[in-house]
Amino acid sequence: MVIETSESSHGNVRIPTHVAIIMDGNGRWASQRGLPRLAGHKAGTENIRRILRRCVTVGIKYLTLYAFSTENWNRPQPEIAGLFQILAEVIEREAAELHREGVRVMHLGRADGVPRDLIRAVRRATDLTSQNCRLVLNIAWNYGGRAEIVDAVRRLVEKGLPPDRIDEDAISNNLYTAGQPNPDLVIRTAGEMRLSNFLIWQANYAEYYSTSTLWPDFGGDELMEAVRDYSARQRKFGRVVS
Repeated sequence: MVIETSESSHGNVRIPTHVAIIMDGNGRWASQRGLPRLAGHKAGTENIRRILRRCVTVGIKYLTLYAFSTENWNRPQPEIAGLFQILAEVIEREAAELHREGVRVMHLGRADGVPRDLIRAVRRATDLTSQNCRLVLNIAWNYGGRAEIVDAVRRLVEKGLPPDRIDEDAISNNLYTAGQPNPDLVIRTAGEMRLSNFLIWQANYAEYYSTSTLWPDFGGDELMEAVRDYSARQRKFGRVVS
């Protein structure tokens, strides 16, 4: 069952419990500067640190970052290999600091086809930080929303759950995010207006925020702009609110 958590406040701003970000625009950021695409991915990965710090500061409890989708395998192989190397290096370098800050690292997605060094780095980080509770950092790589639902259904079949016991709670309890609250706010950088197969089950009633800022340039102040925009909205969840 999904854990219910209460929103917090920061000044007069209502702080979402769970923020999910589609980190888009690394390639365009690099292209604008005459740099290779991998330079953009490196800059985007480095940007995670400052966003994470702001989340901790204002009291966001869950942060989910879309790092690599199941569809991203269609990109050029050198770019994929370079991106995985960057991810492995950053996770290895930052794991100890994340642990000291009370951050729990979790992986959302499949391990199929992912290089062993990246899998080892993620497992070391998740094991090291498994008891932390200040903030949960979900890294969604080799992740797809449809694949996640398929995997959840497969788990239910493997458990032998009768058809009449398969309901929304049963599926939610077998997703990669089992036990976590659904995202309150989904942010997408680089001006795109689609979810791109990201948390399609969990984000059914999330508030959506799009900015034209490319991910490497998306800082803590703009994160707070998104949070303030969220704070001003009235969430109805399908109800009529008077």
